[in-house]
Amino acid sequence: MVFLTFLLGCSATKQAERQSKIDSLPDSYSTPLSPSEKKIHALSLSDLVSQCRAGSIPPSSIMMAYGKKALLAHKATNCLSDVMFDEALTTPPVANWGPAVDSDAGVNETIRERSLMGVPISIKDTIDIVGHDSTISFSKNVGHPTASSSSIVRLLQDAGALVHVKTTVPTGLLSIETISDVYGRTTNPYNHSFTAGASTGGGGALVACGGSKIEIGTDIAGSVRIPAHFCGVWSLKGSSGRFPAWGNRTSMPGLESIPLVISPLASNLADLREFCKRLILAKPWHYDHTCVPLPWQNVDLQDEGRKLKWGVIWDDGTIPPTPACKRALSMVIAALKKQGHEVVDFHPPDVFEGLKIGYQLLFSDGGQQVRNSLQPGEKVTPPAKAILDLLNLPRLFKKILSFLLRPLDPVSSQLYDIMHVKTVVEDRENVASRDRYMAEWHKKWTEEGLDFVLTVPIAFPALENDTSEKATLMSAGYTFLFSLASILLDYTAGTVPVTYVDRTLDALPTDFTETKQYKTFSAVAKGAFSVYDADKMHGLPLGVQIAGRRLEEEKVLEGMQIIEAALREQSTTFINKVAL
Repeated sequence: MVFLTFLLGCSATKQAERQSKIDSLPDSYSTPLSPSEKKIHALSLSDLVSQCRAGSIPPSSIMMAYGKKALLAHKATNCLSDVMFDEALTTPPVANWGPAVDSDAGVNETIRERSLMGVPISIKDTIDIVGHDSTISFSKNVGHPTASSSSIVRLLQDAGALVHVKTTVPTGLLSIETISDVYGRTTNPYNHSFTAGASTGGGGALVACGGSKIEIGTDIAGSVRIPAHFCGVWSLKGSSGRFPAWGNRTSMPGLESIPLVISPLASNLADLREFCKRLILAKPWHYDHTCVPLPWQNVDLQDEGRKLKWGVIWDDGTIPPTPACKRALSMVIAALKKQGHEVVDFHPPDVFEGLKIGYQLLFSDGGQQVRNSLQPGEKVTPPAKAILDLLNLPRLFKKILSFLLRPLDPVSSQLYDIMHVKTVVEDRENVASRDRYMAEWHKKWTEEGLDFVLTVPIAFPALENDTSEKATLMSAGYTFLFSLASILLDYTAGTVPVTYVDRTLDALPTDFTETKQYKTFSAVAKGAFSVYDADKMHGLPLGVQIAGRRLEEEKVLEGMQIIEAALREQSTTFINKVAL
């Protein structure tokens, strides 16, 4: 009872602190956007920087426009974990702003000095900023502000960015929904009965609502790409070391095979590309010793004039894509073929075998680090609890279950067999298996001469609130495959919004559970399909995932542009339909 009282007290304190910061803001933040603020909000990232640097738009006016939007987003979706509007305006590059301060600067200096001047940038709750909590939605981390800022926050502030809010995450990060005792539930801006995704769910919702120009998230197994897909925004998971990550928190610190990967989100591709370019031109390796000192590479595949080769993975071996997600992927394939690109089915090394290696490395401790961070009575999301409960079962019991399920459900049988605490020797064997798997992928990709690989980001659109337990964390296989930094492939991967769920086009047959296809599904796949309802999901965004090789961020961004251009030629342009 004492611990429960403590837990409730921490949650109430944190939510009251957040609300107090909102209530203390000037009344002007509660008024509708003025015509001039609407014009500011409509500017591209590059135009925003240009006009702010030239002195025609003060940072305070930008902050007012985006602050208003951020508060509307939070009211609609509960996406903010902290508010720093005034603080964003006090960093030296912003506080020293003055009209025409850089009017005579050369092009190179313009890029290098204050290259993000006036750009509102939100950061995930896990990323350190001095004087503020980085809770990871663990109640024990409430009221423990960090003593220093992360490398990426220092770079952003030196470049003149307005780091104005932190965004919500689920407890311990391992989730498809963003919900916690500390902050409550974050909902999807298109339909509040559905989730924004996780673990960068707050950032996905905020960007979709226009409350931030760029969100700085982190991605391990789809933590940015899944919210981007659910909320209809663009994202890029870089390879480990390309973007600065030092000073960011995780629920599993010290797990060397899973370094944090910084991954931005944006409301359009042009802003995403421009941000990534400016970030790398700022030489992030000067801020972070873990960064690869790799300068920005100009890539223009369209000017090269050659047609590209795209490989398609239709199924991750665990959960086939639902009709809506499959249709979005098919639309992209058809558009690329219309442009003359070569699109082929790609059959990589056994995907499920790769996923099994990754899951064993990720949970080699049996989930103990996450358990250790929980206070008595504190809850994780149902999918995370299901994994922790599975890991906690006696190994002999799991072996018996594995044996009994083998002829009926091979996928579940194998999961029962492998999900247990690893000895040092077993962990090293999995690392060796990972290395062999990476080599097989490299060989297969090279032999087929692929430029990119396309998949769905996840098997389904945004899930209805409280249904992720049936979908399970196994549903993240499509993103997990290209993630986990050194665990599996460390490939660069982006998410591109394509269309929306259509209740007619994307409905399952009425007798689907009696079909031959359904009867071949594993229990994991049946659980995921049980929460798919095209009628309820009508109007939710749908995206695709594009992957390139390691450290090919510029090429993947170019591939995303090619996809958008191909769709545009087919009169398909994704339009943000969030109304606030």
